[in-house]
Amino acid sequence: MVSCGALHSFLFEYDTPRIVLIRSRKVGLMNRAVQLAILAYVIGWVFVWEKGYQETDSVVSSVTTKVKGVAVTNTSALGTRIWDVADYVIPPQEENSVFVMTNVILTLNQRQGHCPALPEGKTVCKVKNDCVPGYVSIHSSGIQTGECVPYNSSIKTCEVFAWCPVEDDSHIPKPAFLKEAENFTILVKNNIWYPKFSFSKRNILPDINSTYLKNCIYDSETDPFCPIFRLGKIVQAAGQDFQEMAVEGGVMALQINWDCNLDRAASYCVPKYSFRRLDNKDSAHNVSPGYNFRFAKYYKDSNGTESRTLVKAYGIRFDILVFGKAGKFDVIPTMINIGSGLALFGVATVLCDIVVLYFMNKKYYYREKKYKYVEDYDLGVDETYGTNS
Repeated sequence: MVSCGALHSFLFEYDTPRIVLIRSRKVGLMNRAVQLAILAYVIGWVFVWEKGYQETDSVVSSVTTKVKGVAVTNTSALGTRIWDVADYVIPPQEENSVFVMTNVILTLNQRQGHCPALPEGKTVCKVKNDCVPGYVSIHSSGIQTGECVPYNSSIKTCEVFAWCPVEDDSHIPKPAFLKEAENFTILVKNNIWYPKFSFSKRNILPDINSTYLKNCIYDSETDPFCPIFRLGKIVQAAGQDFQEMAVEGGVMALQINWDCNLDRAASYCVPKYSFRRLDNKDSAHNVSPGYNFRFAKYYKDSNGTESRTLVKAYGIRFDILVFGKAGKFDVIPTMINIGSGLALFGVATVLCDIVVLYFMNKKYYYREKKYKYVEDYDLGVDETYGTNS
């Protein structure tokens, strides 16, 4: 009888066919290099740079603004006139933005009646038949009556029923009518909230007192946390020229970034301001540039006759854009990222085998040496074990 120990020894030596994996030193070094790269990625990028150990939340924000400044103009139509906030901030309040009028075309004392249309396109005429009663074009100031009347000593245009005299906006004032708007200031009050962490703050920081607030003007070097901005400096910081922009208007962005690491003290959570121009200023695509709109101021004289002053306002709209996120340590994202990092180590061996067997110059040599087959000795069919000999 063959003992169990002898049988185990025999089976160990003469086992079924098996595959023996042959490791190359180069493959081993490559495998370790990939593992080190994965380790550097997990620690450096995921945990240090992206702060993968933190739970994050997006900012919730509210913004209010207040503009201050006075300008004076002296023209033949208006005489000497003072312009204050009630004149050039239109409308008085907007959501997360403020419009400051910098240039204007005024059409004074308009009344409803019959008058010659502005000479353009189909409004120019020579005889009555050139005008169509009731015709209204897209750019018309009124409805044609069918009459051809003198516009001036050399041109006739179709008569219209409209607010007369009609507006002539063919010439935009240069320099800008309110060029002094460059020195106006805007106070931006911004309150932010991270609901997931019950954290709130505002851009008027706790160490700012009323005396400082009355005298400071934002400067990225000397006063980076002052919430009062000079309009000219905002435009200049965006790489633009205020006086040039003031002629036809435009759109500026005042950006407030609140990226906060709430694992640190709350005093480190502070706003960062930046500026850029949002409307397209491309010399190759300059059709309908800038920003403008119209509104009217209405009056009635003692006889009850209604009149109005039509205002075509050019100006700069300042959009206050608030963005940011906050992060704070949490066990769940930490464990998830650690688990994901450990799982990546299993990819290293598979990745190295793919590179070695399919992309390296000696791929056929490695493929031949990767596996070694060990054949068993042939066993006689009549030989038995575990029985009496």
